[in-house]
Amino acid sequence: MVKVLVGIVVVAALGLAGFTYLMLHWSYSEGERAGYVQKLSRRGFICKTWEGEMAMVTMPGTVAEKFLFTVPSDAVAARINAAVGKRMALHYEQHKWLPTSCFGDTEYFITGVRVTE
Repeated sequence: MVKVLVGIVVVAALGLAGFTYLMLHWSYSEGERAGYVQKLSRRGFICKTWEGEMAMVTMPGTVAEKFLFTVPSDAVAARINAAVGKRMALHYEQHKWLPTSCFGDTEYFITGVRVTE
């Protein structure tokens, strides 16, 4: 009975690990969003992640739409921090169904940045 229970726990743990690996390495969608980064901070109690907010303005005088994102790479976060205040395009990959927030608070992971101004 104990061997069966241990086997079930091991299979469940391996299944969760495999699912997490697959979700981190397979992107649901990818693209670019352009605007002005308003905030980028490293936060979290145990798992520190870079979390940011970009204002996307389509026309002057209109209400800005906010794009919340996660930056998994310290190098990309440094490039974004260096360009804060300038209009930039952020290349993202969307990763759905991650089982924990240790990978980031959002499902939009920034993989590249390009200053457009």
